[in-house]
Amino acid sequence: MPRRDAARKPGNGRVDQAGSAPAEAPAQQLGGEGIGTAVVDCGLYEAGKRLGGRIELETALNQASACNQGFVWIGLHDPSPAVVEAVGEHFELHPLAVEDAIHAHQRPKLETFGDSLFLVLKTARYIDHEELVEIGEVQIFLGANFAVTVRHGEGSPLHDVRKDLEAHPDLLSLGPSSVLYAVADRVVDDYAAVIEGLEVDIEEVEAEIFSGEGTNPAKRIYKLKREALEFKRAVNPLLTPMQRLTDRQTGLPVDPRTGDYFRDVQDHLIRDSERIQNFDEILTGVLQANLAQLTVRDNQDLRKISAWVAIIAVPTLIVGIYGMNFENMPELQWRFGYPLVLGVILVLCVALHRRFKQTGWL
Repeated sequence: MPRRDAARKPGNGRVDQAGSAPAEAPAQQLGGEGIGTAVVDCGLYEAGKRLGGRIELETALNQASACNQGFVWIGLHDPSPAVVEAVGEHFELHPLAVEDAIHAHQRPKLETFGDSLFLVLKTARYIDHEELVEIGEVQIFLGANFAVTVRHGEGSPLHDVRKDLEAHPDLLSLGPSSVLYAVADRVVDDYAAVIEGLEVDIEEVEAEIFSGEGTNPAKRIYKLKREALEFKRAVNPLLTPMQRLTDRQTGLPVDPRTGDYFRDVQDHLIRDSERIQNFDEILTGVLQANLAQLTVRDNQDLRKISAWVAIIAVPTLIVGIYGMNFENMPELQWRFGYPLVLGVILVLCVALHRRFKQTGWL
């Protein structure tokens, strides 16, 4: 089974949309190891357009330093610590933010360090056949002339985000802030697919409980409840950073014109958060209903057992009395005593059985 939190996996040298290397001989500092697989894409942008195609990491770092009007966007996926440290050294990123990007196991948050910004987003994807929510992570470093995105895990690939953003020059002309919005928008939009997957499985388990088949899906219910809780922990903390990007952009190195864009992301995030909260409440109710049904079935079984014990007690009592072998017992000399006793036993047993049927015990 894959690990729940993909962001906990150590970097393997790949990167999706973030990353950079030191200004001075980055290739030497990184030793050339894993750079090709770590860097997903590097691009230089100006006036809403990409200048040229993909550029090398060292070139991107140098152009970012010399860039006045445009910016460079470096994308990394599961980078090695050396790559992240090189990026942090080149852009003079705060060591604590660089450390967070290396370990990649942070709560969603928004922090500012001087004239740079550090945003952590939790990605999510639903593995349907295992009913597992896999949580990953995207970190974004943002400055006046650079955007570095570091993705851990397989959720929310950013290649299409870059293509979509390049297809909208008006938005891309807002600079690195447009990257921040586009990545946040994709991550939040991908939550919808996870929510739909959970919703289908929850509906299935609800139908199973009330199907009358007598099954006990408690294990599946608990697992879904645990997945919903993990998903909730990944989504809800993002509400505060998104609120800050929407209303209180003072002190943040973002273009104020992005406020409306982030407000749209926030609306989707609030909707997703409410639906996830509903999942937790629904699963709690389903689990309680399942336990109640188990109790009812146990009581029904106990009543059936008690009814059959009562029926069997009748012949046991009568046979026990006539098996005591006393000399002066009534009816011992009757010609029809034996069949009469059998008849009485049969009549009493049938009468008890009918009575228990009427009361619902059998």
